[in-house]
Amino acid sequence: MKALAVLLVLTLVTPAAALGAEPLARTFTAPVDRVWTVTEGILKILGWDIDKADRTIGFITTESRQVEGENYGVYEKGTRHRLRLQVKAAGDNRTTVTVERFLFKRERILFVDKDEPLTTTDRSVERAVLDAIARAL
Repeated sequence: MKALAVLLVLTLVTPAAALGAEPLARTFTAPVDRVWTVTEGILKILGWDIDKADRTIGFITTESRQVEGENYGVYEKGTRHRLRLQVKAAGDNRTTVTVERFLFKRERILFVDKDEPLTTTDRSVERAVLDAIARAL
């Protein structure tokens, strides 16, 4: 019974794996340090607040943003999304950036969030981030 509960929690925690979503990636001709700095700047310019960033392993996770719905502080009902980016070296003076978007439905009542993963085929957000990084480099 405990194993089933753990499996259920892992499925809810990793929505991309459960939904089979494939992240978008692009390789740039620039060193990792430069691409990392540009990527952080682009996320800020595009309005994405960074939740966690670990340069040593190359991961950036953004705060979630509202797509649609209502948010009254203690009560929220709507659709949100967040990004997870990986920045890693792909050889001499080449760096690959992978962008993965998580779309989910959120209902919050008295500071308790209930998130439910959603599927989407719209990749425009991921493409926009990669295009902005390419322009900035």
